[in-house]
Amino acid sequence: MTNLTALTIATARDKLAKKEFTAVELTQAHLAAMDRHKHLNAFIAMTPDVAVARAKESDARLASGKSGALEGIPLGIKDLFCTEGVQTTAGSHILEGFVPPYESTVTQKLRDAGSVMLGKLNLDEFAMGSSNLTSFFGAVKSPWKAKTRSDDLVPGGSSGGSAAAVSGYLAMGATGTDTGGSIRQPASFCGIVGVKPTYGRCSRWGVVAFASSLDQPGPMTRTVRDAAIMLKVMCGHDPKDSTSAPMAVPDFEAVLGQGVKGLRIGIPKEYRPDGLNTEVAALWDCGIQWMKDAGATIVDISLPHTKTALPTYYIVAPAEASSNLARYDGVRFGQRVEGKSLDEMYSKTRAAGFGTEVKRRILIGTYVLSAGYYDAYYLKAQKVRALIARDFTEAFEKVDAILTPTAPTPAFGVNDPQDDPVAMYLNDVFTVPASLAGIPGASVPAGLNSDGLPLGLQVLTKRWDEETMFRVCQVLEDAAQFPFLKVTP
Repeated sequence: MTNLTALTIATARDKLAKKEFTAVELTQAHLAAMDRHKHLNAFIAMTPDVAVARAKESDARLASGKSGALEGIPLGIKDLFCTEGVQTTAGSHILEGFVPPYESTVTQKLRDAGSVMLGKLNLDEFAMGSSNLTSFFGAVKSPWKAKTRSDDLVPGGSSGGSAAAVSGYLAMGATGTDTGGSIRQPASFCGIVGVKPTYGRCSRWGVVAFASSLDQPGPMTRTVRDAAIMLKVMCGHDPKDSTSAPMAVPDFEAVLGQGVKGLRIGIPKEYRPDGLNTEVAALWDCGIQWMKDAGATIVDISLPHTKTALPTYYIVAPAEASSNLARYDGVRFGQRVEGKSLDEMYSKTRAAGFGTEVKRRILIGTYVLSAGYYDAYYLKAQKVRALIARDFTEAFEKVDAILTPTAPTPAFGVNDPQDDPVAMYLNDVFTVPASLAGIPGASVPAGLNSDGLPLGLQVLTKRWDEETMFRVCQVLEDAAQFPFLKVTP
């Protein structure tokens, strides 16, 4: 039998339907791979009993001809999604031991479609980070290795566990969440496809909140087709989420192969700053040429407020985080450190339960929302955010999609100096603008640098136009012929 972990979701779906193997066999192959690669620390919690039980249910449905869109497909779930009866920590000590009595909307949709949950994936604490080094449960290691260095590399963040698991063949796909780039940047670092849909396309209900006006679930897979299959299942209006849009869900898979002939592809000059990594710039030029070769028209555009996106994000996101994380006080759920008074209990619980990066962002957020600073910082940031969104609206009057690099660099080492938080925040310089504007974006693995590490290209389209995004992504994927990691037997 072929190595089952090497299959794509689309191929496994077809072979399961033909009964070439069972869902239990497919699941057990992935559980074995998870055991072999525990050193990556991609999972906070493995759920083999749950996985096998659900795989058996899938086999029964497959035998009866009543299979779902993801029947028997083993997936990893980022530990930001509440899962009924299975611990959900958000990568934080303060939620260690919290077992939700309910299921998030997105994971319920995946379960209803027949998918098999392998376990809960590691992440930066409360999704705050770009490296997966801030998790209370330890750093995740990328399955990739550089040619010129022997140390471990970061998988990116915050969805680093998801990226490492998919790239390392521990799961066929995984859920991620993207607040400022937390699906797209780790997808670039690990050489996989990561999709952030339009804000409101996927329900946030049951997803532990970081910044409510930015957070958006999305799929992480090894191919564009697999991402289209997963996203269709994950999307849909949810009355439990007031930001969930009552929009029809297109068949994203159906548009693949339509090509980009006649499409106008925008190239923003602001995404080519002085000092841009030369290999990243060269890959971007390759992507532009691939678009031309496929019949698209290249249009130079300007997104003038791009330079303000990162400072705007790091006012808006921490402000919302400071409000959302106020609920973790040791009273209702999660960790509690007793004190002589209620205030002391609050203080001790939060001091012990939150990590350094989370505390940093709570402090920033509380400061910019405080009396005397609200107008100077938060209100001004919201106005600039509107200007960033307007830049994209005006650009999409001239073009159908925008092509940029995903991240300014390849993955860096786990032990590289991390003492400058601003330098870490710069990892999201190309992904944050789309998050602030609420538009869809995807990262496609497009090549390797001279050190043998993955680099991704980002495709952006207007709101609710994921179909065009998938068309462009498919052309990039076909042209790039990305050399994935070899599967460990």
